[in-house]
Amino acid sequence: MPTPTTRLARSSVLVTILALAGLSLLALSSSKSSALRARVPDAYYWIPSLQSLPFSSPDSSSSKTRISEVDVNVPAVQSPLARRKANATIVMLARNSDVDGVVQSVRDMEDRFNRWHGYPWTFLNDEDFSDEFKLRVKNLISSPVEFGTVPREHWVQPDWIDETRASASREQMRQENVIYGDSLSYRNMCRYNSGFFFRHPLLQKYRYYWRVEPDVHFHCDTRFDPFLFMADHNKTYGFTITMYEFQRTIETLWDAVKEFSQQYPHHLSPDNALRFLSDDGGQTYNLCHFWSNFEIADMDLWRSPAYMEFFDFLDKKGGFYYERWGDAPVHSIAAALFSKREQIHFFREIGYEHNPYMHCPAEEDLWERGRCSCQPQRSFDYNGYSCLAKWDAVAAR
Repeated sequence: MPTPTTRLARSSVLVTILALAGLSLLALSSSKSSALRARVPDAYYWIPSLQSLPFSSPDSSSSKTRISEVDVNVPAVQSPLARRKANATIVMLARNSDVDGVVQSVRDMEDRFNRWHGYPWTFLNDEDFSDEFKLRVKNLISSPVEFGTVPREHWVQPDWIDETRASASREQMRQENVIYGDSLSYRNMCRYNSGFFFRHPLLQKYRYYWRVEPDVHFHCDTRFDPFLFMADHNKTYGFTITMYEFQRTIETLWDAVKEFSQQYPHHLSPDNALRFLSDDGGQTYNLCHFWSNFEIADMDLWRSPAYMEFFDFLDKKGGFYYERWGDAPVHSIAAALFSKREQIHFFREIGYEHNPYMHCPAEEDLWERGRCSCQPQRSFDYNGYSCLAKWDAVAAR
């Protein structure tokens, strides 16, 4: 007669076989792009090990315990698919003075995602990180951590910018109470995030990144691996919140985009997402963009000839300093024009908040599965200032 240990081993094998079978079914249905846009497949989630389930033997009555009833803090194993890891890192650009907000974000990210996945962190700063910063951050992270300094030539305002004109623009925006309108450091940051972060030596070994900022909150358990999902389905850009940009900050950006598109039409992707950006076939910009303080993306997109030429073209226009072009519209426009629309993904499962806006899963099963602490009715998704309805229309076409 088989012992309980033997039966347990057989059950473990059966679970593995069933998981692999699920992967085969996933592969067969991978052509259903609308389903992939809607949900991350179950195969990308962690599952508790049989040994962690609260029963003495596989044939006991308690073996029917629902996964959601299992203690979430027990050791877990991954599905056969999720045992792989993507070539990816979590990236944060921060200052030493941000350390309290950094600790908040790191703790949330570790508790809600990375304790199951163990992806490395990369921290970047325009000056050397302090010992206190490094100590407090490393105390929260069990995976590899690297700290890097941004090269000065990638951060400061270029010498060829007309400072008289740039300072006049900052002063005018200050008088108009434009958010960050008078800030030179904010403009440096936007330019750096638009065209340089992916060139940093510490990031050269990675392909995918998840951008995290200080003082953000993750409200749901993310047991699936978004990096693997991106890699396996050829996604280039992932987001949780989308909204309208302030027109005053990008008054000539779309003119520059149209000029670039006319000079380099070969860089535009077939079946792109122009309809998300423009309501009149590209004549004008409707101001919709993905909020880039959360983005999961493929750095090969930014490293591509199309994007490198695009950024250089925009940079020479001086709009990062003469106006206040943000990395969010720059990244969004590039992702929408240089990728196929099916390569852009809305991560509806990930509860995320950057004050004052929040995305919370609206579907009850996703909310329960993620043990979400947010209130779906407070989600920004279909707020009047949100562009998610436009994205839904583009993705569903």
